[in-house]
Amino acid sequence: MSNQHQLDDLGLAALISSRICHDVISPVGAIANGLEVLDEEDDAQVREYALDLIRKSAAQASAKLQFARLAFGAAGSAGSEIDMNMARDIVLAVLDEAKHQLVWQVEPQTLVKDKAKLLLNLISIAITTLPRGGTINLAIQGTMDRASMTILCRGQGARVPDGLTELISGQSGEALDTLSIQPYYASRIASVAQMRLVAGLQNEDVVLSANPLN
Repeated sequence: MSNQHQLDDLGLAALISSRICHDVISPVGAIANGLEVLDEEDDAQVREYALDLIRKSAAQASAKLQFARLAFGAAGSAGSEIDMNMARDIVLAVLDEAKHQLVWQVEPQTLVKDKAKLLLNLISIAITTLPRGGTINLAIQGTMDRASMTILCRGQGARVPDGLTELISGQSGEALDTLSIQPYYASRIASVAQMRLVAGLQNEDVVLSANPLN
């Protein structure tokens, strides 16, 4: 990662915090709007609509926070291994099923924590490669501590976002922001986990892969 734009701990924490806030502010704002409607409206139909908005937005906010806790946080209570069924449920909870479909092909029942964190970050990156929606096909092979991950992103308009290839391979010298912090963070996790990340096009599909260095 000699060419990578390096952040100090405060800079990294600030951008990760901004990214999490960016992800949860919409459902939290919707909850606030729903509560405001309940305070001001007596119409039964309008109140029921507001309650439905609050329920859905609260579920969405909770799902996004659970995702962020595992993808970015220490997740200390989860132990040194992460159950893949739990990881799948967390991913499904944040996906817009009307836009993105997940195909989950996972051999190990658990992954060591760093690799599970890397997995969630790669799935979040995969979503950005399919702006019009599509299928995210995840395959993991190998053992818990020597897993290889391949994510094939297929859909109309599938693309590799600008700078992604360089960011996840640790070769970008560009200044980082809220949008680019996730692939940068993925490259940092991959370094700790002794994994090599690659992003590129395969015909009309985008492929993200993570493989052990040794």
